[in-house]
Amino acid sequence: MMKLAKYIRGDRVIWTLAVILSLMSFLSVYSASSNIAFSSNGVSHMTTIMLRHLLYLITGFSLLYLAHNIPFRYYAALSKILLPIAVILLIITLAQGTKIGGDNASRWLILPFGFSFQTSSFASLVLFTHIARYLSKNAGRSLSMRESFFPLLLPLFIVCGLILPANFSTAAIVFTIGVILMFVGSYPLKNIGILLGSGILMLALFILFVKQFPDVSNRVRTWEQRIDSFKSGDAEVNYQVHKAKMAIAEGGFFGVGSGKSVQKNFLPQSNSDFIYAVIVEEYGIVGGLVVLAGYLFLFMRILKVATKAPSLFGSLLTVAAGSGILIQAFVNMGVAVNVFPVTGQTLPLISAGGSSIWMSCLAIGMILSVSRSYMGEEAAIRMENEDLPENPFEPELTNA
Repeated sequence: MMKLAKYIRGDRVIWTLAVILSLMSFLSVYSASSNIAFSSNGVSHMTTIMLRHLLYLITGFSLLYLAHNIPFRYYAALSKILLPIAVILLIITLAQGTKIGGDNASRWLILPFGFSFQTSSFASLVLFTHIARYLSKNAGRSLSMRESFFPLLLPLFIVCGLILPANFSTAAIVFTIGVILMFVGSYPLKNIGILLGSGILMLALFILFVKQFPDVSNRVRTWEQRIDSFKSGDAEVNYQVHKAKMAIAEGGFFGVGSGKSVQKNFLPQSNSDFIYAVIVEEYGIVGGLVVLAGYLFLFMRILKVATKAPSLFGSLLTVAAGSGILIQAFVNMGVAVNVFPVTGQTLPLISAGGSSIWMSCLAIGMILSVSRSYMGEEAAIRMENEDLPENPFEPELTNA
């Protein structure tokens, strides 16, 4: 155990929370996926689902381990290289069209062996790192809109604009986190106000355009239906949330027991978008509060890392990586308890799905990399590897 511990660096509490949440996902995904499995190929399909989920977690924690071993300042230079790649991937994804096999194809790239990858998750993490790099590099300066438009604002508009036609909720979350980063990074409040106004105007123009040319996106009508059903509360038109509320009500205080959920048999996306409702039905309000407490505790540790980071870039990188996980988690839980309209956001580290697990693990690995630096471990590793060649990105990174 001690030999293993020396390879696990950084904030041990964050490590522990990540492991606990991922272990909780096994029981939750197993139970919530049973209706999907037995409605198709039975037990053999159930084995396939769980093996795939296990593979997602193994590759996710491999990414986490790799990311936490990279000194966080290197991510500044990497963001300059990866941002154009992320934009190209978003364009390719959007160009696939709106439907493949009945699913929304403009969210996913199909990988070998039947795996899929949601490019917006990758693009958002790269964008946040880019914003953190730019703001830290220009710390102490009163940036004008004109000066910061191309290096700061335009990438935000491009990424959100490419995500928006297929996924409004993700585009809204990315835009919100971008604004949060600018506020934390002391970007002028006047400019932030102009940015918010511009974002709202562009969204309105997009909706008007799609209403005139419906073939451009198949999502605006879906957004309208979800908002209308959320407002009305009608059980027939708001079927998903109605079933989720029934699951939560049936769970009571202590739940019906592991694997005994009834509403999972009627809930669409029971192992991803609505897995929190299944958790509350099986483990009760107590189980739901435990999950909520896990994310809140993770939020507190992320804030601690951000406040102790040795540089502004480290603080902003931590806020950026952590905000994506936590906002997504709260939106997912909020949908299940009917606080928000249906969005399609998964529960990080718990829901089934590769992209969500991979990007959540990568984000946590970046946060752990920042925590390593103020714990004095990064310097020790440098001494151990002093014979390695110098990093070619070092001149750029020292300014970040």
